[in-house]
Amino acid sequence: MKITARASGGFAGRSERFELDTGCHRDGRAIESLVDSLDFFHAAPGSPLGADLIHWEITADDGRRCRTVTLFDDGSAAPGWQALIEHLRGSR
Repeated sequence: MKITARASGGFAGRSERFELDTGCHRDGRAIESLVDSLDFFHAAPGSPLGADLIHWEITADDGRRCRTVTLFDDGSAAPGWQALIEHLRGSR
């Protein structure tokens, strides 16, 4: 599974891009299980308001399905979404 993400926004207007290929990552199977547990290809996290919030555009492509979701990093995201973000940040 290939996962790409772009983080942008916040007061400083920062922008970051991350790419992760679970086939090449030491925790690849665990990350795929995490994506499945989030029901990534069907469900979506909430969308709070706030121009100063950092938001993530996360795309997962497992070869059969491809979907992009937007997640706002306001501290209210479910722990699974936060874990996925931490895996992405650690993929550099």
